[in-house]
Amino acid sequence: MAAATMFRSRQGEPERTEIDRETRDTLFLLGGLSLILFGAGLVLTNPAVRKLLGSANVGSLVQGAIPDLERYMKLRSM
Repeated sequence: MAAATMFRSRQGEPERTEIDRETRDTLFLLGGLSLILFGAGLVLTNPAVRKLLGSANVGSLVQGAIPDLERYMKLRSM
């Protein structure tokens, strides 16, 4: 509802400038990131999820992903 009212153009108001649009987009981005972080926190507070993550070996997953990440960065720089 609030987002819909932001997009409505009202008579008598000046048109939004590029800076206003960038500010709005930045606020939407930061709001979305904060909701993702909040949701992840809620999921991680669940004892069953903590038990599953505790038994997973995250270190080996990261070590396995590093060569792929290096390859990706090398391709991207070309």
